[in-house]
Amino acid sequence: MENITSFEVERASSLKGEQVIRLLKEVAQWLKNNEINQWGYLLQGGDDMEILKAIENKETFIVIENGEMVGTFTLSSKQSEWDKHIFGVEDSSDSLYLHRLAVSSKYMGKGIGKSMLKWIEENHQSEKTYLKLDCVADNQRLNQFYRENGFTYIGETDNHSKYQKDLLRR
Repeated sequence: MENITSFEVERASSLKGEQVIRLLKEVAQWLKNNEINQWGYLLQGGDDMEILKAIENKETFIVIENGEMVGTFTLSSKQSEWDKHIFGVEDSSDSLYLHRLAVSSKYMGKGIGKSMLKWIEENHQSEKTYLKLDCVADNQRLNQFYRENGFTYIGETDNHSKYQKDLLRR
């Protein structure tokens, strides 16, 4: 396990699958309650199987504080169908793709998301050049968050902003 200030990051085990889905749905509900158009499909069970598959493939991580899961993210070295749609079919040998970066609503605003991004840069254990992600283009706060954390806006596809960041070399 790695530390993020007082947090630990570990790969999600299949035993944590339902807990990861619950956390993502909690965040999706928070977004909906705050009239932010992002992740509404998760509330209807959209992506449940994909989430469980990412856990099975050891691509999903959980962030824990005092035994409680406070965040999660998925990091893939291969393009998903969604990535191909958003970024176009690429030679994914130079990129990692970040999906479902989420912090429990009880812990939002405490710098955990920023710490998670820093952890990814420092611990990704790959030879990839870029970290890529997308988010809904009209989610101004999230777009600003990624820009403030060193991501470069590289365009938009289907109302999704595309970002990338050069990964730190150790």
